[in-house]
Parts: sequence; structure tokens; C-alpha cells
Amino acid sequence: MRLYEEKKKVVTQIGSLPLRDPAEAVAYSLRHDIPFLPELPLLGDAMLSYIKNPGELSCLSEFKKHTFEVVKVQAIGPATLILSGYDPDEALLRIYRHVEAILEGLRAEEIILFLDEPALGQVGFDYEELWAPIFSDFPVVPGVHVCGNMQWDLLFRSELIEIISFDASRYDITRYYPRQGKRIAWGITDPAQIRDFRPGDLITPPCGLSPKFYKKEDMERILKVLNAAARGSRGATPGAPP
Repeated sequence: MRLYEEKKKVVTQIGSLPLRDPAEAVAYSLRHDIPFLPELPLLGDAMLSYIKNPGELSCLSEFKKHTFEVVKVQAIGPATLILSGYDPDEALLRIYRHVEAILEGLRAEEIILFLDEPALGQVGFDYEELWAPIFSDFPVVPGVHVCGNMQWDLLFRSELIEIISFDASRYDITRYYPRQGKRIAWGITDPAQIRDFRPGDLITPPCGLSPKFYKKEDMERILKVLNAAARGSRGATPGAPP
């Protein structure tokens, strides 16, 4: 059992925030069960921008001032870089250096690393071969984030990743079961979009400009309903009364 599961830490974020102040972004991140390294596209932290200078993120130095039990970080995935025109060797080298810079001096008992591969369903080559050196060389809980649709059973069969992060407001990946022991990070706009909440799963609510968008008390209420559904019957509707 991973530390985040043992400690029942559930709520985190994908990472990108529409803010300009690194201190404000980090303070917002710290409100989550699992703080995440913020990326600020308004300050140049878009995926295809930051990877030109690996390790140069607006919030990184502010983030490293803190000590964490569990923390979540992310980096653009090699398949995405190759689809964007990078040579495979250069793509791997840039991501490796980026992850190395993030983890150096990061004080955390457990680190979850998501490789961000938005259009993985369009890849026509072996992306797992590209992930292997990244996940094997760093002491992380390995996961992948996919925004678009794909043949999800390929990820459930992967021997490299433990967590699959996806947009549950758009897709139902339960049709591609069995899970093969995978945890799911449910990207939701409504708790009813979580179709099969299980111990070890994560929730990534939507990010937005308003400080009202994430209220800890609201998420605690949602988690009570989800946990009740999980204790009742596997696959119970999360929005149903406990």
C-alpha cells in the first residue's frame, strides 16, 4: 500500500492554474490533500514552453520551501514531445532533466509523478518504451494523464504505471475494465462522474480563477458519499444517498 492510500489522501490537481502569482498558486496547492506543483501558463509554464528550458517553472522555488508527506508533480510526456516534432532521444533527455530538476531538493516522503500525454490515443509507436527510463530512474509513484480518448485497456494492461488520470466528465473508462490493479485519478466537474470509486483512487476537481471553486468542506462531503458507495456495492452511483 502506498503512503497516500494509507493516509487516505485523495484530492489533488493536474497542475496548470490560471494565475500569475507563484505564492498564491502554491498557497492554493497546499489546500489539497496531496499538494501539487503548480504550472502557470500565463507566466510561460505551458508544456511546450517550459520544456525548452527544463526545470524552469515559475512556482518551483516557492514550492520547495515546503515539506510534504505526499506530493504530486507532473511533466510533459515523451510521446507528446515526439508528436510535437522532437527527436525521441532529445525528447527523453529534456524530460529527464526536467524531472531531475523538480525532484532535486524536493522534501517529500512520497512523490507521485504524472507524465502528461494529452493525445496518447493518436500515438502510433511504443510509448511505454519511452516511459520506462523515466519511471525506473526516479523514486516516484508512476502515473499518466490523458486528456483525450484512447483505447484505455492498453493503459490498464501497462506494467509501468500505477495511476491513470483522465477526464471523467467526458469519458467512461469503466467500459474498458478489468482494472488490473490500477488506481484512477478521476477528473470531475460533478461527483456523479465518478462511476467506480475505490480505495487508492484520486480526485482532481476542475481548476479556475475563483477561490470558491475548491472548498475543502465540499470535497469532504463528496468523499463521504463516495466512500459510502464504495463500502456498499462496487460501482455504486456516487451521487446516491449513503
